[in-house]
Order: sequence, then structure tokens, then C-alpha cells
Amino acid sequence: MKIAILGTGTVGRTLAGAFSALGHTVVLGTRDPQATFARTGPNAVGAPPFSEWHSRNQHIPLEAFADAAAQAELVVNATDGARSLSALGSARSANLAGKVLMDVSNPLDFSQGMPPVLNPVNTESLAERIQGAFPDARVVKTLNTMNAGLMADPGRLADGDHSVFVSGDDPEAKQTVAGLLEALGHRDIIDLGDITSARGAEMMLPVWLRLWSTLGTADFNFKIVR
Repeated sequence: MKIAILGTGTVGRTLAGAFSALGHTVVLGTRDPQATFARTGPNAVGAPPFSEWHSRNQHIPLEAFADAAAQAELVVNATDGARSLSALGSARSANLAGKVLMDVSNPLDFSQGMPPVLNPVNTESLAERIQGAFPDARVVKTLNTMNAGLMADPGRLADGDHSVFVSGDDPEAKQTVAGLLEALGHRDIIDLGDITSARGAEMMLPVWLRLWSTLGTADFNFKIVR
């Protein structure tokens, strides 16, 4: 499958490597490829500059958002949640139409300091806003309740026996995403329902953030026991 991953941070890089290792044709998308390559310092979470990562992964090209999305069969939104709508706008509606749009972002708002709050929250989710802004895309929310390492390699924790959620209006799109999740090693995939159910998945983030602080590690996930 041809997969475009929008976003060059830790999540985008990690998923790009994982999907490429599974045999998919992967391209990374960014707003300005030249500017992305030119950065020399670590990013906001301390990851090394993109150019350093790309020197080890030259088989994964970097292109502008629109160019990456145009050639893809499936698009992954791994951009900062606060900038996701803008980034997807740069990818262009026509390049997203009819395609599965796998949204792994979170609507974290740092304007009030730490810990961040969610915006939107309660009565709307970021995934819903994305679906509303791009009605011809087939949005599926998933993977937003765990760190990048567990997204790509769930088996590194409890043999992969932890839960991942999917939300979306298109059953076939959810099946496509579930297939990708299974290929990555996810065993407990829970379909929460239509796109409005993404509110619940996103609203798990305040708990996740507190657990991160309490446990002193981001290497954990939720398990729904039933």
C-alpha cells in the first residue's frame, strides 16, 4: 500500500519506519521540505533533527504535504493536533477525497502551561473537526492513547496485550486500519463506534498525562479487561 504520513516528528518517523518495514511504500509529508532538512537542533520533545534520522532512512522520501498525499492510498495524520487542520488543508481536499485518513493526533492545548488541556473537548473531538473539514475523506481515529514506540511495536510491552481503539463512520475504512494495526502486532483492537466516539479516545489523554508523570515513563498503555 502507498502510505503518506503527514508530520516529521517522533510519531511520524516511527510509523514511517514501521510501515516501511512491513513492505508498504511510505512517504513523509511536511509543510516545507527544505526547511525541515535545514533544522539542526532537536525538536520540541528532544528528538534529533530530521536530517539525522533521514540519513539512516533515505529510502523514505520527504515531500510537501500536497505531493505526499496526492500519491497515497492511505494518509496518516501525525501532525501536532493544534496544527492538524492547517496541515491537512495544505495537503488539499482533493488529495484526501475517498482515502482512508488515519488520525493519530491529539488536540493538546499548551496555552495555559503544563499539563496541557484538550481543545476541543467534551462535545466535539479533533477527529470530528477533521471529518467535518474534509467530508470526502474517510477518517479513522486510532493509536492516540499510547506513545510512538508502542504504536509501532506493541509487543515490547506485555507481549502486546493492551488495547487500541478505532473510531470512524466508514466500516470499510476501519477494517483497513484494523488490518494495519494487526500487522504492527496489536492484538486487542476495540471499535468504539462512529466518529463521535473519538471524543472518548481523545479524553483519555488527561489520564495518560498524569500517569506519565506518576510512573516516570511514557512506556505504558491501557488494557480493557473484560
